[in-house]
Amino acid sequence: MSVGLLGKKIGMTQVYGDDGVIVPVTVIEAGPCVVLQVRTQGVDGYDAVQLGFDNIPRGKAPRSVRGHVTVLGGRRQAVRKSAGVEAGAKAGCEPKRFVREFRVDGGDHGLAVGQVLLADSLAGIQFVDVIGYSKGRGTTGVMRRHNFHGQPASHGAKRVHRHPGSIGQSADPSRVMRGTRMAGVYGGERVTVKNLRLVRTDNENNVVLVRGAIPGPVGSYVIVRRSEKNR
Repeated sequence: MSVGLLGKKIGMTQVYGDDGVIVPVTVIEAGPCVVLQVRTQGVDGYDAVQLGFDNIPRGKAPRSVRGHVTVLGGRRQAVRKSAGVEAGAKAGCEPKRFVREFRVDGGDHGLAVGQVLLADSLAGIQFVDVIGYSKGRGTTGVMRRHNFHGQPASHGAKRVHRHPGSIGQSADPSRVMRGTRMAGVYGGERVTVKNLRLVRTDNENNVVLVRGAIPGPVGSYVIVRRSEKNR
């Protein structure tokens, strides 16, 4: 069972399909992803699989991050062991920079702690959802954030060419309605692009190609999962 993969956006290119038509694709470095934890209903209250991607040098990783993936043998673990408390299974891998969980239905996913998932774990899936964070553009005006056309540039308009215009009413209800489009922080939000066709998987280079664009700048982390709408 495939729960999904964690990856990094490499960029966009184009490839030829089987019918000879050029297909615009986004290249994602998907994997290798290590199973760090397996959540169960009895212990954690829900069923999920936790994956980790992209190694952190051990010298730069905090002790809490290193202890999440391997047994450090500290004083607290010794006390717990002497009290008869069994430590959870550890993946025994390098500390990971990008860690996310995938909810699953029941414990029939067939994954174990320490197992490595590669790009071929998505083989057989035709459509995927890609989750990432859009490019942060800071505080912008309404023309850039909401594509407003601005105020008239003809005679009589003074220094209001990029202003939003009226935002409310005079007497009734004499307030600004919730959701009115104004200037503000643009981008930097979690975005899910659904129902993208999985064009190709390259297990040798840990690369998957999906049709179309995905959120985020080049080098940003993304989550690739099986499509929720088109299964």
